[in-house]
Amino acid sequence: MKKLFTIDDFMVAFIAAMGYGYGEAVASHLGCPPLICVLSSFAVGIAFEEIISKIVFSKKVQSKPGNRIFAFVAILVVFLAAQYISLKWLGVSLISYLGEEFTFAIVLPIIGFVVNLLIRAYHIKKIRGVYGDGSKGYVFEVDKKDIDEMNRQNRPITGEYDADLAVKTRTGIYVGEGEGELIYYRGIPYAKPPVGNLRWKAPEPLPSSDAVFEAKNFGASAIQVEHDGVILKHHRQSEDCLYLNICVSNQNEETKKPVIVLFHNGDFSFGGTADPLMDCTNYINKYPDTVFVSFMSRLGIFGYIDFSEVPGGEAYPDAINLGLLDQIAALQWIKENIDAFGGDPNRVTVIGFDAGAISIALLAASREARGLFSKAFVFDGDPDIAYDSPEGARRLARDLLKETQTSTMEELTKLDTQELKNAAQRLWKDMCTPTRDGALIPADVFQAYKEGAAAGIEFIIGIPSSESRLYRAFVGQENYERIVAVNISDIKSNIDPTVETAIREFLETETASTSEQEAKAKLMDQWIALRSYRSATMLSEGGNKVHLMYWDEKAVIEKLGSGSVDVAAALLGNNEGLEMYGSVINKDLSEILQSLLHKFVSGEALKLYNNEIKGVDAFNWKAYPQALVISEGRFLCDKIIDRLTQIEGLADYVIQ
Repeated sequence: MKKLFTIDDFMVAFIAAMGYGYGEAVASHLGCPPLICVLSSFAVGIAFEEIISKIVFSKKVQSKPGNRIFAFVAILVVFLAAQYISLKWLGVSLISYLGEEFTFAIVLPIIGFVVNLLIRAYHIKKIRGVYGDGSKGYVFEVDKKDIDEMNRQNRPITGEYDADLAVKTRTGIYVGEGEGELIYYRGIPYAKPPVGNLRWKAPEPLPSSDAVFEAKNFGASAIQVEHDGVILKHHRQSEDCLYLNICVSNQNEETKKPVIVLFHNGDFSFGGTADPLMDCTNYINKYPDTVFVSFMSRLGIFGYIDFSEVPGGEAYPDAINLGLLDQIAALQWIKENIDAFGGDPNRVTVIGFDAGAISIALLAASREARGLFSKAFVFDGDPDIAYDSPEGARRLARDLLKETQTSTMEELTKLDTQELKNAAQRLWKDMCTPTRDGALIPADVFQAYKEGAAAGIEFIIGIPSSESRLYRAFVGQENYERIVAVNISDIKSNIDPTVETAIREFLETETASTSEQEAKAKLMDQWIALRSYRSATMLSEGGNKVHLMYWDEKAVIEKLGSGSVDVAAALLGNNEGLEMYGSVINKDLSEILQSLLHKFVSGEALKLYNNEIKGVDAFNWKAYPQALVISEGRFLCDKIIDRLTQIEGLADYVIQ
């Protein structure tokens, strides 16, 4: 990670010492009183330090070793010449000032480092006071005031409004809220509300409008399953959930800005943009040359279900992948309207975590989403998790009929939202992911990648070393055990006898030192990691530029795990949101990841030069099969295939 000080800092100290020495010596030589001499010393020293810092830490100097060496030699020559002049004309040696400056350059960073350690320790202690050992999963302390504020709703505006906060789009004029140097537009509809006759129908475009609306509050979250570890059980939910949010700097720029579109996490049955973890304000404050967008789409039985066997179901052919169609509709609205917010519709980067990442991985292979984004950051996004046939979605429809005691689509559509929500809560264990239906999504996404279906999209594929504990923190131990069992069953049904033997031996060995449950979870983590790696392999073979990232950080609280939650917070610089999830951001790591994300969305090379981030050595994040390994707060560029599994033959089998 960051060094406290580098050779560059020492070189800056040479010139700073010269400034402090000359500032005091010249003033004294002119007969100025002691106070003026001291002030002169500080003024000249600080000025010299600022000037030389801009030179030494400039991209031109730091980007090439030869430039650094030349700069260092020049600094030494200038200092020695200044020492000679000072001794000859002023009778003052700058060496003593150099010693003081070196002490200053060393002691202050150490003090800052210790203070940061103490602050981090305080936050960890506070979090452990709330979470204990983490065995209860995520626990959210949200007071009534926060809940009330979270659930405010936007209203139409009929009178005057602040034109500086208003943006005109094809579908209406939206008046956002100023937040310091930012303007945040929340709760902008991107499609007609999927209610009434539009329930379980594909999203329909909004009509053109000149009406004026508030855009200060999040739209409703989608109807979803409410696990104890899901914070959005506190946020209002509705079938009318197709809303997006846009955060921009209030600085006017002539050049259109790259756009980041966030696909939120969850397992296709929960999650949403009102989650504090998804807050992007820190990122946009740091990188105001970017536009940030997040959006909601339908979940669970409202987003992924197949009614083809239900009487009247032929009128609902799109129900099987409605959530994905919502996502496409959101991207189309962004493509059409984002320039009004200062964004460049031709430079859209999508980023997603677990379910959001899976969605992106699927859409990248879809003809319907072609041209809607050109870059993708996908963390824990195995497209093969999607169903390979409609049977799972059809079974969910049959179960829904039983739970609601209905037999036709006519009866289902007459049910109120609460009845369906209650049914969804009971059916969660059988809830569906998207389906690779061969129409919207290719039946074999990996083969589609290899054949160039995602042509023109540049990827970062993020792979966690262990995501299962984090998932348990969301859904609870009982649900987690069932999910692990289902996944292990699926794995065993999809392997040949040779690998099956190796898996059995692995589970037996691991169970000897840990529980059977943990051994199975470890197998599940390795399987999913290898599937993500296979995505990178197939995309690369299909001609896409792919960068790999491997997250192997230790959790603050072991039972809560470290994975997509921590990565999302690190990328967005969102420490407050992360603390709600029982972890503390590593600020150095976050600064580096934010810089790399910004380079990615801006079209720059994914590399850092020396001290581009002060105290960080240069590294070049090379494309697949190289990967950026993040472990114990350190960055390493290396191949990772041998890190992904301990089971002989599993990697070759999965990635073939």
